[in-house]
Amino acid sequence: MSTTVSHLLLVAAVLFTVNLLPAFGPPNALLVVFFWLNWNLDPVPLVLATAVASGAGRYVLAAATRRAGGHLGAQRTANLRAASDYLTGRRGRRFATIGVFLLSPLPSAQMFEAAGLMGLRLVPLTTAHVVGRLVSFSLYIGVAGVAERSLGETLTSSFTTPYGIAVQIGLLVGVVMLARIDWTKYLPVAKPASDTDQRAPSGRS
Repeated sequence: MSTTVSHLLLVAAVLFTVNLLPAFGPPNALLVVFFWLNWNLDPVPLVLATAVASGAGRYVLAAATRRAGGHLGAQRTANLRAASDYLTGRRGRRFATIGVFLLSPLPSAQMFEAAGLMGLRLVPLTTAHVVGRLVSFSLYIGVAGVAERSLGETLTSSFTTPYGIAVQIGLLVGVVMLARIDWTKYLPVAKPASDTDQRAPSGRS
């Protein structure tokens, strides 16, 4: 196995592991630039490998969160299902949800955790995440001359500043509250038909 392939596999493994973290992981794009600058890797396979690895890590994180959410109890599960049904009930809302995973500047860990809790379809969301990372990783490499001068400071400050920490904590609290809010009170939820509604009306004699 060549050194280049070994480096690509190592970078992909790092990105996959980082994206398993539920919070406070270093920015993916800056990690990609860091490895690109240090190992002089071909940017095309590097971007492809790291974008897929990032998506795979987030998918596993969401799937693990979904598995943990199965122990929340019937009431909270019903609340999360109400939120999920609302987000996926119409085509426009489905596309908007996918668009959030494609374009949102917010940390993606908590978004995937929320998706796992709500039981959303993970493949379209992960695909959108990968496409978004293909674009963002390419852009960061494209401006690597600027990034190289401030990479160390940016990589550290992006998740150690009070603002960065506050955003991460706020999103984690939001994920916890997601399962506690009674969404059936605020969202239109289709109710199952009662026995009376299902009974065919009798004809007049």
